[in-house]
Amino acid sequence: MSTNLFLTALATYVACLIALSIFVSRGNKNGEDFLLAGRGLPIFLTIGTTVATMVGTGSSMGAVGFGYANGWAGMLYGIGGAIGILLLGLCFAPVRKFEFMTMSEELSYYVGASRWVKNIVAILIFVASIGWLGAHILGGGLYLAWIAGIDLQLAKIIIAVSFAIYVIIGGYSAVVWTDTLQAIILFVGFILMAVLAVDAVGGWQALLAAQPTSNVGFLAIDAIGGLHAVSLMLVVAVGVLATPSFRQRIYSAQSIRSVRQSFYISGTLYVFFSCVPAIIGMGAYALNPELDNRNFAFPFLAAEVLPLAVGVVVLIAGLSATMSSASSDAIAGVSILMRDIYSMVTGKMPPRHRVIQQSRLALLSIIAVALCFALLSNDIIGYITTMISTVMAGLFVCGLLGRFWPRFNPAGAIASLVAASVASLVVVNVYQYYWGNPVIPTVLSSLLAGVVVTLITPASKLTAEQALQLLSEERHRMEGGRE
Repeated sequence: MSTNLFLTALATYVACLIALSIFVSRGNKNGEDFLLAGRGLPIFLTIGTTVATMVGTGSSMGAVGFGYANGWAGMLYGIGGAIGILLLGLCFAPVRKFEFMTMSEELSYYVGASRWVKNIVAILIFVASIGWLGAHILGGGLYLAWIAGIDLQLAKIIIAVSFAIYVIIGGYSAVVWTDTLQAIILFVGFILMAVLAVDAVGGWQALLAAQPTSNVGFLAIDAIGGLHAVSLMLVVAVGVLATPSFRQRIYSAQSIRSVRQSFYISGTLYVFFSCVPAIIGMGAYALNPELDNRNFAFPFLAAEVLPLAVGVVVLIAGLSATMSSASSDAIAGVSILMRDIYSMVTGKMPPRHRVIQQSRLALLSIIAVALCFALLSNDIIGYITTMISTVMAGLFVCGLLGRFWPRFNPAGAIASLVAASVASLVVVNVYQYYWGNPVIPTVLSSLLAGVVVTLITPASKLTAEQALQLLSEERHRMEGGRE
């Protein structure tokens, strides 16, 4: 494929996203509009932005590469993501009524509005957001480097700059509208690629015949092992349940009902979609079983096998996956920075009339930091799973215990967070081969520590109503006094 042709198509596509961002940004009047789209997203936009974020770097580059190496095991990422989003809708959609702005605000509410918990969680979530953002930049860079034949580090920079422009201009409104547009392109592009991949290898039976025998069994469990399969599904589900960008869909939706319906629809779509990356990966393996890097399976098919026009569309779809996910994590990170970390450092909330300006500067800084991290890594699945287990498993446990156990207190929350990180680091350095990834022992350790420490320490001093009032008063000083 011509490098100039693809780069021209990509530039045109990004220009359209920027134009859309400029158009929707006209409605941004205050910080809440910029960071949460005014808390009035209709169900079709919530579905669009949720699907686009789910069909992100992991489900495109990561899952296709995993399918290339392990056949039907490529479905595990999608199945885990579907489980996560369905549970998120079932268990956490009701927190929409509290009008939280960030996940750290939500988790501190569960433990009596503890400032210690809010500050610690804010830092962890901020780090997690940068980690996710770096993974998306990494994925997009791998695509672009393969397709355009340019240096990988330069490709990462181009990807970061491309989505940074429209997010900085339009904020969360731009994110949800561009995500919805990209969701359509994603589904069309990925499904089209799967169909053409099967055709290119000579049909369905030829596709399966080209795979190692262990890769075509049920979810390729014979190839990767049952424990490793469960670990992969669980780590993806935990990632969805603890990722701040998915929580932001709850906080910004019109109502509990709309966000729950959108998550159920998104999860159902994702279950059916989960087989698509595996098929694409197996198709790439059938055509070229000797790729140096399995992460290049997707762009290999698109650039080397598909007809020119189809290849351009499919490759744009692949880059859409990374940019849609990246834009969501960028805006989630800046929400944490403006709502929680700013007040932690300065002792006050940002001035109302400067929130939008400061948020744009913060977005620029966050994307720059994430880019620096992305420049240091080249493995997407390893990057994501290690980061989730180390940083986010404790957040998941805090949300779970806080939501369903009224006795949960600040000491228990801190114990859960510390235990998760310690357990993850131990497993990564000692028992990684046995577990596949650290998420199972990490979650169990975090649960045990949270329950035990909560039971042996005093309960929270504030009632749930008092905690909510305290957090609401803080938030209103930034939002402009919403009633």
